[in-house]
Order: sequence, then structure tokens, then C-alpha cells
Amino acid sequence: MQRQAEHSLRGQVAIVTGASRGLGRQFALSLAHGGANLVITARAQSDGQVPGFLSDTARELRELGVDVAEVPADLAREEDLQRVVTAAVERFGGVDILVNNAAVTHLGSWSNPVTEIPREDWLYQFAVNIHAPFFLTQLVLPHMERRGGGRIINITAGSSDAYRLPQETPFREAIGDFRMAAPAYFATKRALDRLGNVIAPELERKNIAVITLMPGMVASEITQRNVENAGLDGSALKPMTLPARLLTYFASCENPLEYSGQIFWAERDLQALGIDVP
Repeated sequence: MQRQAEHSLRGQVAIVTGASRGLGRQFALSLAHGGANLVITARAQSDGQVPGFLSDTARELRELGVDVAEVPADLAREEDLQRVVTAAVERFGGVDILVNNAAVTHLGSWSNPVTEIPREDWLYQFAVNIHAPFFLTQLVLPHMERRGGGRIINITAGSSDAYRLPQETPFREAIGDFRMAAPAYFATKRALDRLGNVIAPELERKNIAVITLMPGMVASEITQRNVENAGLDGSALKPMTLPARLLTYFASCENPLEYSGQIFWAERDLQALGIDVP
């Protein structure tokens, strides 16, 4: 894979969902370091166990010298999706980059027998994890077209391919017996993978790239908490800066259409591109 030149993101407008903590926050910070203005959104503030306030992310971004619009939103609600895109257009005049990062999973459903997964949990996870990325894509398309193109980056989960991808196995073995039986969550992530594959050819004709990024097993606040609560070893978790660096590359590279319709694994493909992450 040939590494391309990267350009400044100054003047670009990026929407990042699920930005109050974890990877969403890290993605927003990385884009801000590149000069992009941000629209950030998240549903909750803090659950009392895992830190993460949308206002905290906004403050950190402003300290980097970029402009920020923060939009609390429940992405399962159609009107909230519209509010997010409207905020970008009214505040900044359009959208150049959409990062579909937000995702939910109900830990009460993990490892439950199939017959005990509540219908409302299943439907809500599909609403946030796959319906929202699709409808946000629909909403941003005309604004990206008016600006000559854009980039849509979907954040998937390697664990959705856990029984097929060899890269996932060493992490699972290093961490321990961390059972990944979450049918709704992983089904939504496989759907997101295929969505990117399928819509990419159509959007490429509009100069809009659709790229899917697998972060791998990273040390987000929630993953660390879950691993520790299970009494397992979290030292094998990778830093969030790895996927954030690859995302910034895709947001700023000269010809993103070269990568459109594909799924990239953060650690592996950073190495393939020759990009070092401190």
C-alpha cells in the first residue's frame, strides 16, 4: 500500500459522533490537531463509572485553537440526526468529513442466551450502530457534493470478525477469556462493514470516499473497565492513538478514493503505510 501525501485540515469541517469519551474523543482531538473545525455529539454525559462529558471534549478542542459545535443527541432519534447536520451547516457552512464512531451495546445482553436478549435492546443497538450511520450519510451527502467531495469514515469492530480475522486472536489470548458473545453489537458492526463496501462505488462518482476502520482492541475507558471488572489482563490493549493516527491519515490524504470501499485494520495498515505512532 503506497503512502500518500497529507494535507492540512485547516478550514475542513468534521462531524464526529460518540465524542464524549474513548475513541470518539481521540478522533476529534486528532482531527483538531490537523486544523479541522468540529461538530461533536454524544448521547450521555457520564454514567458515574466511566468519565466523559461532551463539554470536556469541546473545551479540549477549543484549547487547540479550532471552532467547535457540541450537539447532545440520541442518534436513535431522526430529529437528533438532523440537528447534528444542521449545526454543521449553520455554524460552518457545510461538511467535509463524517466519522460514524458512536455505538452502543448493552452489557446485560453480553453472554446472555439468545432467548434472553430483550427486543428493545436489540432494536436500539441497530438504531444507533447501523441506522444512524446510514441516515447521517444521507443527510451529509448534498453538503459534501456542494463542497466538491468528502470523506465518510465508519468505525467498525474487529471483534465482529473475531472468528475469521487472525489479527484478533492474539489480543484475545493475551487478555484472557473475555467472552465476546454480543450478537446485536457484532451483527451491527458486520452490517456497517458491508454498508461501506456497497455504497462506496456510487459515492465515488461524487468524489466522496467511504472508508471503514477497525481500531482493534484499544485501551478506551470502557474497554479497560470491562477487562478489569472481569479480572483480566489489560496490558495487551493498544493505545487509542493508533487508530486515531490512521483516521487522520484518511481524512487528510491526497486521494482518499484509492481507499474507498475497503476495511482497514489500524495497527497492521499503519505499518503497511510506514506511519510511525509515538
